[in-house]
Amino acid sequence: MRKFFILIILLVSGLSVLSAQELNFTVKVNIQRLLTADPAVFNGLEQSLKEFVNSSKWTEDEFRPEERIKGNILLTINGEATDKSQKTIPNVYTAELAIQASRPIFGSSKETTLFNFIDREITFKYEQFQPLQFSKTLFNDNLSQVVAFYIHIILGMDYDSFALNGGSDHFQAAQNIVNVAQSAAAVQGRGWSSIEGNNRNRFWIVENWLSPRMKPMRELQYVYHRLGLDQMSQDPAKGRSIISKTLENARKSFDTYPNTILMQLFLSAKSKEIMEIFRMGTPDEKDRVADVMSRIDPTNANNYRQLRQ
Repeated sequence: MRKFFILIILLVSGLSVLSAQELNFTVKVNIQRLLTADPAVFNGLEQSLKEFVNSSKWTEDEFRPEERIKGNILLTINGEATDKSQKTIPNVYTAELAIQASRPIFGSSKETTLFNFIDREITFKYEQFQPLQFSKTLFNDNLSQVVAFYIHIILGMDYDSFALNGGSDHFQAAQNIVNVAQSAAAVQGRGWSSIEGNNRNRFWIVENWLSPRMKPMRELQYVYHRLGLDQMSQDPAKGRSIISKTLENARKSFDTYPNTILMQLFLSAKSKEIMEIFRMGTPDEKDRVADVMSRIDPTNANNYRQLRQ
């Protein structure tokens, strides 16, 4: 379904049909917080990371340049890692990874955010000009594993947005990365275990996507995007109605399993967009959506109440 959707865009626009890799990400490495280590160590890391993300082959599908998933990665190096006695661990660093990805909206020049997350639990070993290498079966380095994990999560979300459960293979690939990391004696840092991160880490992100109990969230990913947003250019009222109903179904999932990481990821990506969509809605739509969103996102309840004004 994803390929069919993009093919329609290409036929309409007359864009190139040349094949390319799957991702088109802007990649930045920020070392401004690095106070003690030699910043020259990271010369070349930004380019290596960019090539790792954009030039690796992540799927078996062929992507045209115009099909490539757009996004941004910002790796912020916090400093040198220390052991329990606060001694510096040679060539090991702590970092944060901010990652965002988007998807086109059918019949529009606009894009919608799919994923928007900051992983604050990254520790990795790195020496100057060290290549980034990823293996499906072997643990090479933590940075490569972490980035590959999020790439497969984004691919899974993208494919899910075009076909119901279309991203399962990529979520399973992300699960395999977690399994490999857990079994590696040399793994650094947190984020791979079920007992860390207050149910907000990498383990729980992919666990949620694959869990049968989170089936309504998988359905939300498809219905919201393919049946809702992609309808807006042709029939805004129909698109809003579909989105309103799928948000109500998502609320049922929230009532059963409140504050899951999937719901937090959805709200991080969609909260403002939902406000924009329903500003043009009927009074009844505004009331229903304000009620639903205030329940599943109580910290922003005041914002949703503005829909009624």
